[in-house]
Formats: sequence, structure tokens, C-alpha cells
Amino acid sequence: MKYTTLGNTDINASKICVGAMSFGKAGTMHDWTLNEADSEAVIKHALDLGINFFDTANVYSAGTSETYLGQALKKNVARDKVVIASKVYFNEGRLSKAAIAREIDGTLKRLGTDYLDVYIIHRFDYDTPIEETMGALNDLVQAGKVRALGASAMYGYQFQNMQQVAKDNGWAPFSTMENHYNLLYREDERELIPICKQDNVSLMPYSPLAAGHLSHLNWQTDTLRSQTDRVAMGKYDKAKDQDLDIVKRVSELADKYNTSMSQIALAWQWAKGVASPIVGSTKVSHLDDAANALNLQLTADDVQYLEALYFPHEIVGAIDHNPDQGTVLIDEKK
Repeated sequence: MKYTTLGNTDINASKICVGAMSFGKAGTMHDWTLNEADSEAVIKHALDLGINFFDTANVYSAGTSETYLGQALKKNVARDKVVIASKVYFNEGRLSKAAIAREIDGTLKRLGTDYLDVYIIHRFDYDTPIEETMGALNDLVQAGKVRALGASAMYGYQFQNMQQVAKDNGWAPFSTMENHYNLLYREDERELIPICKQDNVSLMPYSPLAAGHLSHLNWQTDTLRSQTDRVAMGKYDKAKDQDLDIVKRVSELADKYNTSMSQIALAWQWAKGVASPIVGSTKVSHLDDAANALNLQLTADDVQYLEALYFPHEIVGAIDHNPDQGTVLIDEKK
């Protein structure tokens, strides 16, 4: 396993992050999530591979993702040997001071830990002043409940505004960005990613395999997730006809290197300067594949070949706000 330091922190995280949206009681969010025993098997295998970075959220499977993850980690590894990230936003009060104070305690209790390594705001909150949110997050850092802060999918100007408020007040800034980024969706290359690189904010993108579309030539498979994941369908199906040409190029490079398509897609992430892509896994073989991708280094020509057919996409990840209707969610998560 290879490791990286997150942003300007001293947190040493594996260059693969396990996405815990795959864990939790089925039917509470998705139908395809793993039960507690199967979740532990995947988590234990990740640890055996040297993966020490895990990402979850208070909203995943009604909190059972955090519960399953916390219990599995407690049984299999010392707390100081792992990096745990969780998120807040899709809850009552969004990112208000009261909501953040309430939700962090619930998250810590479910995870069975006294602190988080990274606490991430799941989206931008149009209804709470930035100063209130950043002040509340800084309070958690000062209290020792959180080591570092992160943000997730939003517009570049929103992220910059939040960082500036933290700087102006001497508060903890964001050290990581969990945004939507893969070969089929590269809109953040315009603004958000350059801002992150300017501030040494580590990228930990969700959906690096585009909900599996970059791991096989068939757009839809017979798996339960492929058949029922309406969030993934909403994110990718509109551009299917054009994006299949990119998928074919991933397949061609996989043949060239005698490897899997998933490994090509992940190797592209690291070639683009990503710190730790979030890999959602429902099988231990998915993690083996991801770990092997660390040994693959794409050339500049390979990267150009993979990117050449990209065209502008509708924004998927960041959310818009309608003053008459409140926040409009464009997508839910990974």
C-alpha cells in the first residue's frame, strides 16, 4: 500500500479510501448495501491490504453505515492506526451550529470513537451563514472531536468563500475535498480542482469508477446495484451514448496493459494528482483490484488518449438553490 499526507495536516492516509456507503442495513437508503457481517469482511480485507482510510456519513443507511464501520474497526485494528472520515449536511438544520454540534455527537457514538480524523460537510448550505458553519466546525477542532476538516461537492466560488472566512477568523480551514470526479465527469477541472491545488487541499473524489461504468464495457450489468441504483442512473445515463466512447478507450488501454478497466480508471486518478479516490466495495476482489492499480503508471500519452473525447456535462454533485423552494438536490451521493 502507498500513503499520502492529507493537505497541510499530519494525517497519513492510504492512497485508497474505502467508501462505506456500501455498508449498512439494506432498504434504509439503498437495496444493495452489505449487512454487518459482510461489511466486516470487506473492512477486514481492506485492513489486511494496508488500507487505513475509511469514509462514511451520518446519512448513509440511516446511520447503520457508521455503526457497522465503527464496530468492525474496533474489533480488528487500534484506533490510532486508521483514518476515519464522516460527513454532515443531510440532516435537520443542515450546517447550522446547533445541527453540527448535535450530529457530531451522534456520529462519534455510532462509530464508537472519541474523535474523527476528518469531518466533511456533505454539501454547501445556502441557508446558514458561512461564518456560523465555519465557526461551529472550528469549535469541534478546538474541542478535540475532529482533527481536520473537509468539504464535498460544491461550486468553486463557494469553497473559496468558506476558506476565506476561515482564514479571516483564524479558524481551521478545509484540508480535503470529496468531489465528484472521474473520466466521465470532469467539470470540476474548471474551477474547484485548481482552487484545491492552489491551497494544498487533498482530493479524495467519490465515484472514481462512475458507479461501475468505467469497470466494464456493458453500461448496465445484472448486479442488484446496477439494476436498482437510481442515483447512479440519474448521474450518468443522460450522457450514456457519448460516454460509451470514453469507456471503450478505457477498455483498449486495459487490453494494452493486460489489466482491468478499473485499474486504468484509478491509475488515471493518481496521474491527475488525486490523493485518495474513494472506492466503494461490495466484494473483497474490488479492493484487490484497486490495490493492484497502485502499481500501474500511465504515460502522458495514455492520459491524453483517455481524456480526448470528453465533452461538457451537466453539473452533477454541487447543489443549486431556489429561494422559493429551498435547496434542490442534483444528486445524493456516490
